Amino acid sequence: MSRGVFITLEGRDGSGKTTQIKRLAAWLARRGHEAVLLRQPGGTTIGDRAQAIAEVIQPALDAGKVVVCDRFTDSTEAYQGGGRQLGSKVVLDLHRLICRGLQPDLTLLLLPGFESSLARARRRNDRVESETGRNENRFETEHDAFFRRVWEKYREIAAREPDRVVLIEGDLTIDEVYEQIVESVSERIVTLTQKS
Repeated sequence: MSRGVFITLEGRDGSGKTTQIKRLAAWLARRGHEAVLLRQPGGTTIGDRAQAIAEVIQPALDAGKVVVCDRFTDSTEAYQGGGRQLGSKVVLDLHRLICRGLQPDLTLLLLPGFESSLARARRRNDRVESETGRNENRFETEHDAFFRRVWEKYREIAAREPDRVVLIEGDLTIDEVYEQIVESVSERIVTLTQKS
């Protein structure tokens, strides 16, 4: 049995990842690929990335499945390394230790314009608060400079790893983003499964 394929979707809050993951999973299912969906942090009892790899990601890959993960190490590097200014080295060193070097086969980086994605994320936070009474408060506690550093770090990651990261940027419609995702995945999924 061939090894499965590990795909991650990355991007700032408000980039549309949740919508696109659902559409991608449906697209994969129509083509006979069983997709395992996962969100990081989360997806396991305590939400630990090493636990997620051991209990969910690696077994699914070993079984020949496609794993689609909402965030992985790139988000940690962008938010902690860039946004919190810890630097990339400490994040990547920790990743190598905790994840034993596991890297996605393909990363789809959704990067709409800075202002539009920030506004969308704030609207979503307001909607969640009105529906649930729960306010994550992350947008009021962080300044725009923090989110600008996150955005810039994501661009830096894409430039550093063009073979793995497909950058889908600009203020595109949901369908335009989906078309680019499908094109990228369909180009790579056959190649990746043939390599195994």
